[in-house]
Amino acid sequence: MVSPEGLVAAAAVLTGLGLLAWRLWVAWLEVPGAWGEEEEEGIPFIAGDSSGCCRLLCKPSALAQHLVQSLGRSAALRGGHWLWLRWPWLQMLWQLLQPPEPEPVVARELLQLPDTGLVALDWLVGPRGAGGSGGSPSSVLLLIPNAAGKVTGGLRQLGLRALERGFIPVIFNRRGHNGCPLTTPRLQPFGDPADLREAVTYLCCRHPAASLLAVSEGSGSGLLLAYLGESGSSSRLAAAACISPVFRGREWFEAGMPWLYEWPLLLHLKRGLSRYSRSLAEAVDVDGLLGSRSLRELEEALFCRTKSRPTSWESYWERNEPLRDADEAAVPVLCLCSADDPVRGPPARSLPLELFRSSPYFFLLLTPRGGHCGFPRRRPGRCWGHEAVLEYFRAMAEFLRQEERRKGLPRPRRWGGPTLEPPVFTWQRSYTR
Repeated sequence: MVSPEGLVAAAAVLTGLGLLAWRLWVAWLEVPGAWGEEEEEGIPFIAGDSSGCCRLLCKPSALAQHLVQSLGRSAALRGGHWLWLRWPWLQMLWQLLQPPEPEPVVARELLQLPDTGLVALDWLVGPRGAGGSGGSPSSVLLLIPNAAGKVTGGLRQLGLRALERGFIPVIFNRRGHNGCPLTTPRLQPFGDPADLREAVTYLCCRHPAASLLAVSEGSGSGLLLAYLGESGSSSRLAAAACISPVFRGREWFEAGMPWLYEWPLLLHLKRGLSRYSRSLAEAVDVDGLLGSRSLRELEEALFCRTKSRPTSWESYWERNEPLRDADEAAVPVLCLCSADDPVRGPPARSLPLELFRSSPYFFLLLTPRGGHCGFPRRRPGRCWGHEAVLEYFRAMAEFLRQEERRKGLPRPRRWGGPTLEPPVFTWQRSYTR
């Protein structure tokens, strides 16, 4: 059995050139002005070791002021030592090579869609029993994996942390992903929220007295952002968060990703799709699909070069860009991003800064380091980003409770765990004053 030290050494040798290149890029980020104009924007949160700070970029509002105060008091943001790994690749490797935590017990539920397709909902089970078993009202936290459907250790950790804090966590698995049976010869396009909308409707019916929150990881944020834009004020979500989101899907696929990230995801997707090669054969060229050498080639083979309705790459992204309807979003969204993310790319090119400046619903928490969905720290919990997201949800619940009290409206049920009593979420203009 290979020791963790041996794995680290082997990975360091294999990725030496990549590490060197990214180290030069990180060094460039440290040059004054290299971040672009966003370096001067936003409200700073000083890290405990004073080696850098993260900034909150958003449109001024009553909610923004409350988040600044709450996040500023957060132990996750001010506890220090979260910048100790300076290379983004080492941050990712450190996360991957950590000893695995005990696997959570999961209760799977299959949801049939109008076209007879299936998606899977995995309820994380804790001491109180299965999350879907009812009981006292709480908040349902919908966890959305990356676009390849891989449920990472980080996403499971977030679910467990949420479970400890009184949330009801459930993982959304797309058609054919993570062992979900594929009963139709089609999968879910990158930014098509139709299946997610059905799942949200079901969750609201299953837990009518609970508030619904959602958090996505990496490229899975494309699905959540598209859903929020298409649904507008009818999304049924109280709040949402995106960890290391991909905002511009087409650019992300066309730019290509570092092989250390792209190849594992590509192999993961091919392995899952090969199980359904016979049923997919009537819709796509399976040989071309399984012979894809990049995520872009696989995406084109699945959704553009179909046998019944072929379409162009340009037309596909007109319907699937995550931010195509961002102006219609009516739910507060926290986007946690790192300036040294090796998967998303440099912030000046990959972040829609104008969206955060102009929309009262989008909040960008930009950190100098953290890699892609990494945000490591030495202390238990591993990812300080998870604590920041849960603190954001707590702050949102507190803010809405204060608003309803100020307006003298009734507060009929709890929100955000055992100690918070929520209102029904309706965004009012005064919240963005």
